[in-house]
Amino acid sequence: MKPLDIVFALLVASIWGVNFSVIKLGLLELPPVLFSALRFAIVAIPAVLLVPFPKTAWRNVLAVGFFLGVIKFSLLFVAMKVGASAGLSSLLLQAQVMFTIVLSAVWFKEKVTKYQLIGILIACTGFLLFFTASSENLSLTALLLLLLAGLSWAVSNLFMKQAGGVNVLHFMVWVSLIPPLPLLLFSYHFENDQPLQLLLNASGTTWLALAYVGFISTLLAFAWWGRLLAKYSAATVTPFALLVPVVGMFTASLAFEERLTGSECAGTSLVLLGLICCVFGAKLRARLAR
Repeated sequence: MKPLDIVFALLVASIWGVNFSVIKLGLLELPPVLFSALRFAIVAIPAVLLVPFPKTAWRNVLAVGFFLGVIKFSLLFVAMKVGASAGLSSLLLQAQVMFTIVLSAVWFKEKVTKYQLIGILIACTGFLLFFTASSENLSLTALLLLLLAGLSWAVSNLFMKQAGGVNVLHFMVWVSLIPPLPLLLFSYHFENDQPLQLLLNASGTTWLALAYVGFISTLLAFAWWGRLLAKYSAATVTPFALLVPVVGMFTASLAFEERLTGSECAGTSLVLLGLICCVFGAKLRARLAR
């Protein structure tokens, strides 16, 4: 990757890492699906009136809007609402790295190297530790929701890559038009039938959280991420997300004083080791050989 693209990848990872603590703040006053609907609404309206439709098929926009906006973020927000800590959420969502590599090998016939395969196996061992350990930081329900959110993110990565060299900022604006209506309808029927009252009572902190999650984390970060996916292979780009849980856990420890149990530390170490093996394994082996 070019140095400037590496900088963008690192910046995206940092933005997404902080994002989990910001989400936690927003969920203190708003239900998760409503919060998710609002984050996309503030991105799409009124920008969609000013931005031309991207030069790609409608199915790519609809698919990313559905898998990324409706499914992935709803599952993530619900998991955090039912008790998943911001730090562990930032880590376990990175199951998308393994899912993306495997799905890209099937869909785009991209080669999976032996180091990526070893990394996936190591990370899966770490995920198994979370399944077997009981924790006040993470219930089994929240764990399953986070893994399904990672799978949905991986599917959206494939459609973003399939969209090709489009203007990704325009693409993300139109993608953001898809989730609000179905999410608002779901929230009205299953969360709260007075959403306007909730918004009127929301504090400035909640609105700042929405602004960050909407404009910075969704519009800018995903636009940069999509540009990188269109330019490089999924196996090259997605492993940069391994920095997301590092930033996420550090931020959560400062904001909420979150601490990990012994089994969570072991699982976290294995997942991070697996992600590092995916992205740096071949380079480290070559350097050792020299």
